[in-house]
Amino acid sequence: MRQRSRGRATLAAVAAMCAVAALPGQAYGADGPAAYTFDPKAKAISGVAVNTDARDLTAGSVYRSSIKFGEKLYYRLNLEETTNAYVSAVVVPKDGGKVAYGDGIAISIRDKSDLGCSSENARFGSAEYPRPIAAYAYRTVDKDSSSCQGAGVYNVLIERQSETTSGRGEWELEIRYASEPQLAKEPSTPPEAPEDWPSASPKPATRATDNRRHGGGSYYDATSLETGEWKDEVVPGQTLFYRVPLDWGQQIFATAGLGNSTVPDEDEYISGALAMSLDNPAQGHVDSASPMAYSGKPASMSLDPVPPVAYRNRFASDTSVSAMRFAGWYYLSVTLSPDVAKPYGSKPFPLTLTVNVEGKAAGTTPYKGEAGIFGVTQDDKDMARNGQSGSQAAESKSRSGNMKLLGAAGIGTGAVLVLGLGGWMLLARRGRAAAPAGTADAGQQQPYGGPPQAW
Repeated sequence: MRQRSRGRATLAAVAAMCAVAALPGQAYGADGPAAYTFDPKAKAISGVAVNTDARDLTAGSVYRSSIKFGEKLYYRLNLEETTNAYVSAVVVPKDGGKVAYGDGIAISIRDKSDLGCSSENARFGSAEYPRPIAAYAYRTVDKDSSSCQGAGVYNVLIERQSETTSGRGEWELEIRYASEPQLAKEPSTPPEAPEDWPSASPKPATRATDNRRHGGGSYYDATSLETGEWKDEVVPGQTLFYRVPLDWGQQIFATAGLGNSTVPDEDEYISGALAMSLDNPAQGHVDSASPMAYSGKPASMSLDPVPPVAYRNRFASDTSVSAMRFAGWYYLSVTLSPDVAKPYGSKPFPLTLTVNVEGKAAGTTPYKGEAGIFGVTQDDKDMARNGQSGSQAAESKSRSGNMKLLGAAGIGTGAVLVLGLGGWMLLARRGRAAAPAGTADAGQQQPYGGPPQAW
């Protein structure tokens, strides 16, 4: 029975490896771009209209939910006195849904008296077409504040805001709750927010020999990038996700550009053709570039310079500054308007993404204990150099674990076979010794059938 069980374990390990190898990546479908890739570990959760009925969110978890036209939904947090809580919501409108300039969501964290701890809006803006957009809210510990402090129950409120002429279809939500570690040492006086930072354009990034990197379909499988010029392709209506590791003291510059169209004699002007956003490790919105127009000729756009990553940035009133508050993976998303397909066709368009990471990494973390998603490791740098996504790294670890399991199962099965052979040989010798003279000839049957003749 043990042999059979170990053999089954071996087969299970092989099957698991085959399943991992067969996992599909994001691809272009015959009907258009691939859909948003939700985190496979996301748990289903329903928001409620009455806060007392709200379900708990757990730190370090991802959830899938949805929100209807005009809805206001509550979720619940149980916070310790020392917890710095960040809750983000990614809005994913379903295909075909019409959106307007002011459409989007508002997310806030509120105490039991409905006092807002923080809030943020996510809007589609002048790029009026459906695409994933994100916002976050937080409750952070502040010894100099009397509001939203202390342990207890807090509410997360997500509100859908839409014009009456906008689509009425349901929007999907991907909700994350992350907890920021405590500081190793509290400053004696609150740090001051920066007033200025380097804004000059960096030196042109060099183009690698193999500089093709295809963006992922979400934050979950965003493709890792480092400083360089990267080539990709994007189809109308598609959103591509990338991520860049930024350590303490480092600053990011990013430019996205479309190549020229090959449709002859076509120069129709499309406003807001390309949209680009930058989000932080907690998937809080940092900044967006002004949507780029396109008329069939090469065109590009750039993010405004943001400050280097620093803990003190959180004390700034400007949200694009305060969002650069921790180290970790920063996410770039690029969306090509579906309207581009009308005059220029639905085939992939050449896309170039230029990334510059400036500044020397501080190399130390201000936190007590592990930084988690709010830090940069050597593995992160390696993934950026190799162009791996987070999902690919997880698959690689799983494959490595399955190989170890297969090796252990193989060694265990081999040991059982060797022990079995030794037992057969011992029984055979005892049988010969106990048999009457002249009966233990070479043709006598071995005890219990003996080992196979080929051994």
